Amino acid sequence: MFDVLHCIKDQHDYRLVLLAVVICIVASMGAVLLIRHARHLSGHQTVRWVAGAGLAIGFGIWATHFVAMLGYDPGFVAGYDLPLTVVSLIVAITGTTAAFFVSLAWVNRKGLASSSLLFCTGIAAMHYIGMSALELPARMHWNVEYVAASLVLAIVPTYPALVLAMFGRSLRSGVAAGLLMATAIVLLHFSGMTALRLTPAVMDHDAAMLVSPRTMIVLVTAGSLGLLTSCIALLAMARKARLALQASDLEMRILVRGITDCAIYMLDRDARVVNWNAGAQRLKGYDAREAIGLPLAAFHTPEDRARSLPQQAVAHALATGKFSGEGWRIRRDGTRFWAHVTIEKVTAENGDHIGFAKITRDMTRFKEDEDRLREMAGHLDAALGNMYQGLCLFDADRRLVLANPRFSEIWGLDPAEAPLGRELSAVIDLVLGGQAVSGLSHEALDALRLKIGQMFEVSGGSPVVIDCGDRMVVSMLSRAMPDGGRVVTFEDITERRRSEARIAHMAMHDSLTGLPNRPAFAHWIDAELEQARHFGHQLAVVMIDLDRFKEINDTRGHGAGDLALQHLSRRLLDAAVDGEVVARLGGDEFAAAKRFRDKAELAAFLDRLQACFATPVGPQDNAFHLGGSLGVAVFPHDGEWREQILNNADLAMYRAKGNLGERIAYYEPAMDEHARARRQIANDLRQAIDRGELSLVYQAQHSLSTDALNGYEALLRWDHPTRGAISPVEFIPIAEETGEIFRIGEWVMREACREARNWPGGLKVAVNLSAVQLLQADLADVVRAILVETGLSPARLELEITETAIIADKIRALHLLRQIKALGVSIAIDDFGTGYSSLDTLHSFPFDKIKIDKSFVLKSQHSVEARAIIKAVLALGRSLNMPVLAEGVETLAQAVLLKEQGCEEAQGYYFGRPGSAPGVQEMPAMAVV
Repeated sequence: MFDVLHCIKDQHDYRLVLLAVVICIVASMGAVLLIRHARHLSGHQTVRWVAGAGLAIGFGIWATHFVAMLGYDPGFVAGYDLPLTVVSLIVAITGTTAAFFVSLAWVNRKGLASSSLLFCTGIAAMHYIGMSALELPARMHWNVEYVAASLVLAIVPTYPALVLAMFGRSLRSGVAAGLLMATAIVLLHFSGMTALRLTPAVMDHDAAMLVSPRTMIVLVTAGSLGLLTSCIALLAMARKARLALQASDLEMRILVRGITDCAIYMLDRDARVVNWNAGAQRLKGYDAREAIGLPLAAFHTPEDRARSLPQQAVAHALATGKFSGEGWRIRRDGTRFWAHVTIEKVTAENGDHIGFAKITRDMTRFKEDEDRLREMAGHLDAALGNMYQGLCLFDADRRLVLANPRFSEIWGLDPAEAPLGRELSAVIDLVLGGQAVSGLSHEALDALRLKIGQMFEVSGGSPVVIDCGDRMVVSMLSRAMPDGGRVVTFEDITERRRSEARIAHMAMHDSLTGLPNRPAFAHWIDAELEQARHFGHQLAVVMIDLDRFKEINDTRGHGAGDLALQHLSRRLLDAAVDGEVVARLGGDEFAAAKRFRDKAELAAFLDRLQACFATPVGPQDNAFHLGGSLGVAVFPHDGEWREQILNNADLAMYRAKGNLGERIAYYEPAMDEHARARRQIANDLRQAIDRGELSLVYQAQHSLSTDALNGYEALLRWDHPTRGAISPVEFIPIAEETGEIFRIGEWVMREACREARNWPGGLKVAVNLSAVQLLQADLADVVRAILVETGLSPARLELEITETAIIADKIRALHLLRQIKALGVSIAIDDFGTGYSSLDTLHSFPFDKIKIDKSFVLKSQHSVEARAIIKAVLALGRSLNMPVLAEGVETLAQAVLLKEQGCEEAQGYYFGRPGSAPGVQEMPAMAVV
């Protein structure tokens, strides 16, 4: 032992030794976490996670060894044989991965002992192969005793480490397993190093491909990074899986909340418990922490387990979709109860099997009642009176010889009218004349008579449910007696069925609006597609997205938003007729569908949907308009399968959403290519700033009265590396949809202010603001920060907005603009004369400038209407004492016309095309005569 400490102290750099130990511990902890996660998986998932654990620990062992070797000072200049170094890495990964597979496949003492031996063999092989890769001017001699000791010292802590990793559940056991595993690796390495003795000798430089210590540092660093990356990636996958499981648990708890009379829980595909409700805890005695992960067989008796009954029940549910049965079950404290169980197969939307739903009811009392009838004939009356089921006993001649009071209560019979001695058919007539089934039609009564009569002939098996309409649902069970008679029991399961119906409704309907949800809508579409293929009619799917619904939540509160959704849902539901469905898919996304044979039916359907948005929603004192964009795809023209049709309807909806004048859009094949192109532009746009692909050009703004240069407008340009120059008209809307406009807008403002700071003569710079930017609550703070950062005077910055940007939320937008103007920044209203221009907007906010849209200037030479609009805007500016700037001036005649009408400023190609930053050289003024 002292030799080992001497080796570490005198022949190693303790800093690198400490680094090696840290790497070893990180790798061991990561491997323990991954192997624990793999315990609960199956099939290919287990292989992937075990391979990840082997990769993590293999990299860690290899990095530990060579980091420690880099700290080893043999007294000679050393190198490393590259092939043997690579082989040592492969051996480490292969050995540890194989050990983990053995420990999972053979979970007992022999299996863990074998995997411990295999694990240590892999470590030892890596160590001594790695040592043989060391090339130096000396001969290696090995002390056999220390070599043997290194193997023993590695095996001793490895076995308990694997036991804790495989069977432990707590964080403490996981940490202990990782530390023991790291201890085994470190002990083997340093005891193996102690076994080494070196004697000087001539080094053969041509014997191998040598790697210098510096190169080894690079290799080890790469290995360590590989270890860290793999651990992070795999643990991220584990976290995602854990979050998905937590979400599943939450859904389950919501569905079964308040149901405490039976145990309801979920099983995974391997029939292990994944969640646990309060009824299960009350019935079986396990709390959730104890139950999660237990196999189904844990609740069965030893006799049932010996006969493989749990496995048979799961196999039956997997094959047929459902298993029902009765039998004894065991509680946590060892007591038994008679249970009625139902196991149903659960599948995802795509049809994949994801687990089982299990419902267990305590039927001990029922079992005891039945047994008491056979065993305690002397106490029959008391027993029958306490039963919560109705019971009838018929003799071999089908005559009623016994009936308990509960039988009369269930069927609403007069207790004074004893049916004893009557034949079966007379008893059935008496039952069907009771109050419980009063009001049913003759056809329904005949069907009930036939079903009860048939059930009387069934021996044993599962109960048969008799639906008596809205009033009652009864479970009936008939069993043959040894003497030829029969015992028939009746149980009122009305409340249970209503609970099941509520759960089923919650699973397939939206909780806020009561409309069918996404799974229900998908089920409806699948069924209709089958009908459409068989009968040859068409099916239209309509995707509906509400316009600016987020603004309603932000400005009026989520309560108002929820109320609006409820009002709209009622309208959509009222608008639907037979053969049509409406659903809420989530958030502000709705969907509708209709089967039809001619276009007129579809047009009428769409008109009814559009009419739902025609009037305001909400109470009269807080009503507001709710717009919607509709996308339509039709089977079979626009797709053969549900997902294809829904996707194409989505594409059409986004087309409608992007066109202001279009509220309904039909799918066209070109939309697929357009959508792909937009997605690619959106992806590239996120990296455009970092890649330096965006730039600004500047267009001069001149005074028409003095011919002086007043400033420049900053215009954004994108030079894509493969597409070339992309117009702002194309990429700015995409930036607004994805939210990238916030980062781009800040970048444009910052670059323009930084450039304008160097301009002479106090020239102004004008920057356009997007409508989406006006939704940014801290916009004024952003402008202030940019001005402070660049040092530009607020008086030299002018922000241009369009009136359409204000219309969405006028009060909020004007509030933000007043905050910005308070900084000293001027505000100009752009493209005046188009869109929603109104005197109310100019009256509500004191703009510093009006900009006439270039479309009027370009038409001014040949359009009397354009000249009249220009003249009116100029007169309006003079009356409001607000300067006016005309855009798009391209000719001298246009400039002269504007000057004659009293326009103060102008910009356009006549004064020069947009170019690079002007710097200290100003663009020359153009004389206007």
